Amino acid sequence: MRKIRHRLESSERWWAAEIVLRLIGLALLGACAVLSRIVLRLVGHPPPHQGSPAEFAVAVLAFVCLTSGLALLFEGPGLFRLLPMPPRALLT
Repeated sequence: MRKIRHRLESSERWWAAEIVLRLIGLALLGACAVLSRIVLRLVGHPPPHQGSPAEFAVAVLAFVCLTSGLALLFEGPGLFRLLPMPPRALLT
């Protein structure tokens, strides 16, 4: 596990990680589509009512799936690479 994490952080090209992480991104976007349809059905169903906490939770979950899915789909393993800390941010 340590080797895998080191390989992701050093941003070495690793096709297995590329494929797996981008497939996870696609799966999250699929989950977002399903959750969005559920939210649309819950909110648009008559009679008009105030949003319940469950409806809000489904909407938040759809948003999290959308943002995570897009990040994984576009960046893939690049999300886990280490970035150098700028000198002005170091507390010395």
